[in-house]
Amino acid sequence: MDSSQLRSLQAPLKEQYLENPDSAKLTLRAGGSLGEDGITCRVDTGRQLAEAGLHPATGGDGTALCSGDMLLESLVACAGVTLRAVATALEIPVRGGRVTAEGDLDFRGTLAVDRDAPIGIQSIRMHFQLDTDADDEQLATLVKLTERYCVVLQTLAQATEVSVECGVE
Repeated sequence: MDSSQLRSLQAPLKEQYLENPDSAKLTLRAGGSLGEDGITCRVDTGRQLAEAGLHPATGGDGTALCSGDMLLESLVACAGVTLRAVATALEIPVRGGRVTAEGDLDFRGTLAVDRDAPIGIQSIRMHFQLDTDADDEQLATLVKLTERYCVVLQTLAQATEVSVECGVE
């Protein structure tokens, strides 16, 4: 896809959202079923079933996906797509590359070993290794705009409000 194709694809959506801002507001949903075998949760990704379970550092055997890894994978996927879209829109040639994310976690918190240990990923580092002839200014623009428009990155970076409820079937 080139920049003109991307612009033609997005132009009617941008116009619609300008004319009717509420049409741009959607609720994304994800769902899963508690696993019947072991401590797992089956998540329907829309394409295939993903089964998440305990990380080996919390007693898992490594056969199920770790939800922390899935969080980082979502960040990598979103950032990669966003970077590609920005590069395409700005006609910055990117032939390929890799996106990586690392997150630091202290498992003492989630296992209730130490009440003072934090629960959750405390810091995330993301890195782009690109196959491109872009100059330093273009690379800086790519990173700046990817950070600005990446939905998952912005969700993690902001203090997103989360509410939790429980019901009985």
